[in-house]
Amino acid sequence: MKPIELGRMRVHKVHEMDSPVPLLSQLPGTTADDMKRLLGWYDQPDEITTDPETSFMTFSVHSWVIELDGLRILVDSCCGNHKDRALPEVHQLNTDYLGNLRRAGFAPEDIDMVMCTHLHFDHVGWNTRLDNGKWVPTFPKARYVFGKRDFEYFKSNPEGEELHNAAFLDSIVPVMEAGQGDLVDEDTITHREIGDGVWLEPAFGHSPGCCIINAQADGAPGAFWGDVIHHPVQLIRHDLPFAFDADGTTACKVRKATMERLADTDTLCFPAHFRRTSAGYVKRDGDAFRYEWVAG
Repeated sequence: MKPIELGRMRVHKVHEMDSPVPLLSQLPGTTADDMKRLLGWYDQPDEITTDPETSFMTFSVHSWVIELDGLRILVDSCCGNHKDRALPEVHQLNTDYLGNLRRAGFAPEDIDMVMCTHLHFDHVGWNTRLDNGKWVPTFPKARYVFGKRDFEYFKSNPEGEELHNAAFLDSIVPVMEAGQGDLVDEDTITHREIGDGVWLEPAFGHSPGCCIINAQADGAPGAFWGDVIHHPVQLIRHDLPFAFDADGTTACKVRKATMERLADTDTLCFPAHFRRTSAGYVKRDGDAFRYEWVAG
């Protein structure tokens, strides 16, 4: 995918993997009518049909790299290689993520900042890499920005969060021990100022400290919404809690409010898990919403 330019900002997508899972395992309550409506603007025959029982949610797992004012900011670092995970699909991965990063034009040492929309396993994994049996920061010159709420939550080793707790230990703790991690409030400005820079926006619900990363620089704004919305079907069924939402009720409210704010504006959205080019625009569609992808 070619870089996207928004004013003096350039955005690159760095792909790690695609991960298909049965749709109803992630979004129970989705109906055949929902799927028919989705097929009107999202046709992926290897993924969805009119029958939710036979449909999949196929998640694209990828990072975004923002180039702005001489900085290179990596947003969400995917799953990572060689990591023990309770989920078989992501256990002991061996992907060419770093090769894809280089093909996008960046070596690990080129990254100045790593920002995580939240601290779930598939957004923090490449924070570290295995070096002689030890987890070390993958991006040796970067400052890593972590939200305080998620950090304190996973630091407590909460019950029922084994998958994310494991990622905290091998992908967050080594960064902090190396002195490269910064804990910030979820409304922090990380570069310049609101409207001309990069800043965080609270979007709690999917995780206790989930954020949207906003960026703008003499052009249309960009919204890196992480897991506020995982899959296009949620633009239709924003009222259904997602399987991994920590607080499903709040997550649904935040999801709808986010779409209401972004719909029919010039804000270019950069989802963490949409397929195709991933980037695009939210549009109103009657009592729900739809998505228009930018060309690749």
